[in-house]
Amino acid sequence: MDAVELHGDCAPRFGAVRDAFAANWSQHGEVGASLCVNVGGETVVDLWGGFADEARSRPWERDTIANVYSSTKGVAAVAAAMLVDRGELDVERPVVDYWPEFGQSGKSKIPVRHLLTHEAGLAGLDEKMPDGAALDWDLMVGAFERQAPMWTPGEGMGYHAISYGWLVGEVIRRIDGRTCGEFVRDEIAQQLGVDFYIGLPESEDRRTADLIAAPGAPPIGESADDNLAAKALGLAAPRLAGAVNSREWRAAEYPAANGHGNGRSLATIYAALAQGGGELMSAATMEACGPTERVGREDLVLGFLVRRSLGFILSTAGGRYEWGPNPRTFGHSGAGGSLGFADPDAGIGFGYVMNQMSAGLGADPRWKPMIDAVYASL
Repeated sequence: MDAVELHGDCAPRFGAVRDAFAANWSQHGEVGASLCVNVGGETVVDLWGGFADEARSRPWERDTIANVYSSTKGVAAVAAAMLVDRGELDVERPVVDYWPEFGQSGKSKIPVRHLLTHEAGLAGLDEKMPDGAALDWDLMVGAFERQAPMWTPGEGMGYHAISYGWLVGEVIRRIDGRTCGEFVRDEIAQQLGVDFYIGLPESEDRRTADLIAAPGAPPIGESADDNLAAKALGLAAPRLAGAVNSREWRAAEYPAANGHGNGRSLATIYAALAQGGGELMSAATMEACGPTERVGREDLVLGFLVRRSLGFILSTAGGRYEWGPNPRTFGHSGAGGSLGFADPDAGIGFGYVMNQMSAGLGADPRWKPMIDAVYASL
């Protein structure tokens, strides 16, 4: 596609952001996408364009949403931080204080913090699970109760690409009584008035964009290897990874991978954090959970340096996750290219959601021009 008709609003000062977003269609094969930027509590960019399906038969509308894959993890991290803020969760306490059955197989001393920072050694499962097991929450939770750490907790960090959802989600459920998806619906989405779901109602299918696989790339999680990365990503394989646009996938709750939203919803959530926690949590909790680095080392699953706070990724200059000039910027990206982040020093909330996936994990070529244009416009 050589050109796209963009819809929405963009403050004149941020015209370069609009241009960078529009260039994704001519330079990177964008099909449909939304971009939203909030600065200092004011929405300065809220744009969308293209199509919600590969056949280009459904326009991407203002209320179109899409699966954001691991950008979901950042929203689940917000839910955990809210429990910290309420005094209901202490991340330094052992997981077993909240979830007693977790203590099997030498896991009794693992603190909740290690689940959020991907240091728990539970990136995958040694136990062979039946096809479609990921649809059964209790079955997967039971498997992780039995699973022994794959490395000494705290001595390594490896992306809990799919397992993060059951691990962090079960802690939230044990504390609050609601599932992570229910908590996000009641306490985040409704509180802020945003479109974000972990567990998508069938009524919203009509406005949900279909994800389009990267050209030549196998479905996420499908691999013949038996290494750590394959085990971590393979929790979504084989059947579910190929059915990401199905009702079955959308309806399930995967707090690691199947949140549905758009640029506006991610930007609004992160804008609240960038403004000192906003309506969601105190400034002290936001500071402790978001921009404060807890671990920074080569990720055993991803194979490159990642800096992490409590459930969030921190921007790293010159790294795969470079989101502007501020090292205190925190957020989360998703496989294929979605991204949400907060820069608490510049007061920025950023959200980008698309349906044309790019290959690989980590940096997406569409990010940098848009982010650079945001900072150049300040």
